[in-house]
Amino acid sequence: MESQRSINYRRVATAIEFIAQNFKHQPTLDAIAEKVNLSPFHFQRLFKDWAGVSPKTFLQYTTIEFAKHLLQDRQVSLFDVAEATGLSGTSRLHDLFVKIEGMTPAEYKYGGINLAINYSFIESPFGDILVGSTHKGICHMAFADSPLALEIMKSKFPNAQYSRKRDNYHEMSQGVFSNDWQDLQQVKLHLKGTAFQVKVWEMLLKIPLGKLATYGSIAKNLNRPDASRAVGTAIGSNPISYLIPCHRVIRSGGALGGYMWGVTRKKAMIGWEAAQTRREENTDKIFKTR
Repeated sequence: MESQRSINYRRVATAIEFIAQNFKHQPTLDAIAEKVNLSPFHFQRLFKDWAGVSPKTFLQYTTIEFAKHLLQDRQVSLFDVAEATGLSGTSRLHDLFVKIEGMTPAEYKYGGINLAINYSFIESPFGDILVGSTHKGICHMAFADSPLALEIMKSKFPNAQYSRKRDNYHEMSQGVFSNDWQDLQQVKLHLKGTAFQVKVWEMLLKIPLGKLATYGSIAKNLNRPDASRAVGTAIGSNPISYLIPCHRVIRSGGALGGYMWGVTRKKAMIGWEAAQTRREENTDKIFKTR
């Protein structure tokens, strides 16, 4: 007899296949739910438990991935792309790109043209960091060990307008290393990634200073207990070093695991944060005894 878990998995798999085959028609929640013989309410809850995002968000990401593929052809107009993806017009295509990619379709099509990015190099206890920001927030942070650090950032948006300029986002980012932890809550991030990647990065932001989490615990908190490997891949794609604290994630057995900017640096960061936490706790004790 088929278990309920297997039935649910089959339903979600059927829904994903249906979306992949019919996204050009932009099917409604009711239509997808009917395909798997569930009410819209129960289907929405089931799909989100399994896929980590709502059916609508999954449909949006499927649509935009196809749109990005079409936009690689410079001869294709935005109207053609909107029509091919089943969107009602270029305004919906525009809104979808701004929401998910953080830029307009035209900016994506032409490699970030008209996208203004400020960059600067800030000091940290762990080495210089290259920071890039748009008017929406920090879009890039990476340790500048390589002389090609700037070129690597520019390769993401080769036609963006870059200015070596230190703005408020850069100042707040550096303030984090001066024990001004409140600044971290004020720094806005301009991220782009898949729905799953963004959800993983959001979970990383919830790991407190001086604390650690495991890949498995993050997967469990995302209601994806079998997705530890996928979590690790998403963490490895983190575009914002330190502020999105992927260094606070270790393996379940206690081993540190990998780190994009070096395991030695990861050890130093974990140790430094633990020391900062103890220092703050000791300071609180002193004030409480007075």
